[in-house]
Amino acid sequence: MSGMETIRWRGRGREWMIGTRPLIMGILNVTPDSFSDGGRFVDPEAAVRHGLALAADGADLIDVGGESTRPGARPVAPEEEQRRVLPVIERLVDAGIAVSIDTRHAATAHAALGAGACVINDVMGFTDPEMAAAAAEAEAGLIVMHMRGEPAAMQSFASYGDVVEETAEWLEQRLGVLEAAGIARERVALDPGLGFAKTAEHNVAIFHRLDRYIQIGRPVVIGASRKSFLGLLTGRRVEERLAGSLAAACAAAARGAHILRVHDVRETVDALRVWIALTGRGGA
Repeated sequence: MSGMETIRWRGRGREWMIGTRPLIMGILNVTPDSFSDGGRFVDPEAAVRHGLALAADGADLIDVGGESTRPGARPVAPEEEQRRVLPVIERLVDAGIAVSIDTRHAATAHAALGAGACVINDVMGFTDPEMAAAAAEAEAGLIVMHMRGEPAAMQSFASYGDVVEETAEWLEQRLGVLEAAGIARERVALDPGLGFAKTAEHNVAIFHRLDRYIQIGRPVVIGASRKSFLGLLTGRRVEERLAGSLAAACAAAARGAHILRVHDVRETVDALRVWIALTGRGGA
C-alpha cells in the first residue's frame, strides 16, 4: 500500500487510520450452517474463546454473524439470530474488543449496537431504511456490501455487462443515499461482495480492477477467505483453502484493499507482515 494516503474510518467512538497495512477483520460465525465453519462456534463459550483468540492473533475487529448468507442458505428469524449473537458480542465488548455485527436485519442491528457493537456489516447494502436509521442513531460504522437478490437465490442474478463498473456505481449510489440520510462519509466502508451474485470470473475481475472501488474514496473491504472461487482456482476443498486465502489477502493488499475479512487471522497477519517487509510496502 506504498504511496497510499491514510484513510479514516470510524464508528461509535472507535477510529481506525488505515494506511500502512489493511485492517484485519476476524470472522466469527455463531451459526450451524456457515459454509466453512458452521457448527463450530454455536456454543457461546466456544464462540467467545474463538473471538478472544482471533483478537490475540491480531484481528483489529471481530465480525460476529448469526445467520449464514452462503448461496442457498435458509433465512433465520431475527429473534434466533439475536439469541445466538448477543451473549457473544457482550462478552467480547467487555474484553475491550471492537465488534461488528454481520446482519441484514435492522432489529438485530439495533440489539447488537445495544450490546456494544460499533460497526454494522450489512450484506444487503443498507437498502432497508430501518437499517440505515439504526446506524445513524448510534453513529455506528457501516460496511455497505453489494449483492443482488436474497442469499438463497442470489447466484441467479450473477449477470453483468461490466461487473466492476456496475457494482462500483451501485456502491457510489448507496454512499450518496446514506450521506443524504445524515450518515457521515467517514463512517462508511464499501465491499464489492465477492461471491454474492458473482461468478468466479466476476470475482477475479474485481481483483484486477480494485482501483475502481478505491477511487470512490472510502475504505474497501475484501472478503475472499475460503470462498468457492478459490476452490475453483486450486481444486481444493473448503478446509484446504488456507494457501489460496493467504494469496488472495496479499493480492488484495497489493491492489490497495483497506480491510480484509478473514477466517485465519494469525496466518493472514504473518503473511502480510512478510509481504510488507519483502516488498517495502510500509509498516508491519
